[in-house]
Amino acid sequence: MAPTKAVVADDHLALPAGGKNTPLTNTIPISNVQTDIYGLEIWEGTLPIIDLGGIHGPRRSDTIKQLGHACQHYGGFMLKNHGISERLLNDIMSKAREFFHLPEEERMKLYSPDPTSLIRLATGFKDDNQNVFVSRESLKFHCHPIENYVNLWPTNPPSYREVVSEYCVAAKRAEITLLEAVFEGLGMERKSIDQILDNHGQYASLNYYPTCDKSNLGLTFGLRGHTDPTILTMLLPDEVSGLEILQDGDWVPVKPIPNTLIVHVGDVLQGLSNCRYKSLLHRVIVNSEKERLSIASYCYPSNDTQMGPPKELIDDDHPLIYKDYTYEEFYTTMWKQRLPDASRLDSFKVSAA
Repeated sequence: MAPTKAVVADDHLALPAGGKNTPLTNTIPISNVQTDIYGLEIWEGTLPIIDLGGIHGPRRSDTIKQLGHACQHYGGFMLKNHGISERLLNDIMSKAREFFHLPEEERMKLYSPDPTSLIRLATGFKDDNQNVFVSRESLKFHCHPIENYVNLWPTNPPSYREVVSEYCVAAKRAEITLLEAVFEGLGMERKSIDQILDNHGQYASLNYYPTCDKSNLGLTFGLRGHTDPTILTMLLPDEVSGLEILQDGDWVPVKPIPNTLIVHVGDVLQGLSNCRYKSLLHRVIVNSEKERLSIASYCYPSNDTQMGPPKELIDDDHPLIYKDYTYEEFYTTMWKQRLPDASRLDSFKVSAA
């Protein structure tokens, strides 16, 4: 039985806190790829395509430069050759589908309206002020380090813990490789990089977007426009389109590429980069024909990590925009203000900015 809609509090803000793998070789239709002025391959006019495999060889410096251009000018990118096997990508998607097709009473055992819960099921809700329905069911959970959280996860469907654990560990491995390269491309010193990488967490969500009656499509969203309060978000979508990003004032659909992750710059990286990089404003729409699933892995720092830009990123051409603050201060302020985008950072701007 597919998930039913329930009315709960607003839930569009993200919460911080097997077999042998084989490498992927992505085959992407050349006719769908263009090249921009920075030499980046652009997927259907939306986001750059970055080959993470290039980080481990003679193309490392070029790959780091490409990542910088993608973060600065697009706020995100499509990530291929990320090191997560096709078998595991299929397994995690299948397990998510199994979970969301469990009987409602089984899924609702994990329901909680408390955003601080270590694991919780969140359901759709009606926004009476805007007269829209946000139609998403999402299982949200902490997952790093795995051993601290795996015993809180469901045991139904069978092998859920094993498959999800394997995927989260693999996603974390790709995430660390990616963060190292992004921070290096920014020009951050080793001690600044270590401060963040040594004190960061991982939070994930399995997301289900049911089909919607045609008559209700104009009043229903999967998720409304928002940015993520993270360093980076890595998204694994299924084959059904639904993600849209804001480009030049227009919402543009991002068509999935098989075996490829979609990476968003988050608000935290915007702050750390002293606004060199901008968090990606995105939303999800629903359709009347096919359900849609996605798996998101969110990278965030520890509560006591200082989030102001490191001194090596401040110079005459890049004056200080954000003062020092901790991630806990940012997160607390975010929930008080309930802002959906990077304007959450405005409270931490220096007075001259």
